[in-house]
Amino acid sequence: MSIIDIPSRRFTAEFSAMVDKLVAVRTKSGKEYSGRLVGYESSNYSIVLADAKDMAGNEYHRIIIYGSTISEIFLIEEPLDLGELARRLEERFPRMVKYYPDSRVILVMDKIRVTEKGVEGSGPMAERVKDIFNDFIEKAKAKK
Repeated sequence: MSIIDIPSRRFTAEFSAMVDKLVAVRTKSGKEYSGRLVGYESSNYSIVLADAKDMAGNEYHRIIIYGSTISEIFLIEEPLDLGELARRLEERFPRMVKYYPDSRVILVMDKIRVTEKGVEGSGPMAERVKDIFNDFIEKAKAKK
């Protein structure tokens, strides 16, 4: 692995984290669109927006914007504060929580995986983690 691979992987991870989030896109020609990023082509970073709007207020169910025409992409939706969630989980599961900020993953007891998308795992402990996660999401939404 070369040193160049690390920034490239981080860029890809950051871009992937924007999937299913509300974004604004500005093209090289100055057009602006906003919508939920539902997919992208990794070779040229063409993107697909769902429930998109343009500057004039026109609405589109789906819109594909070719990567070569994109100037900027902005994340509108505030990302979930996984660091704070990890602290809350640590209160309930002392010394059993590991947070990996670069990959935006929390591991509880080395077997229950928590991301912005939810909780992966089964059993009574995973259910407790899911309850804490759902409570955290509800409180985060109430703040907005």
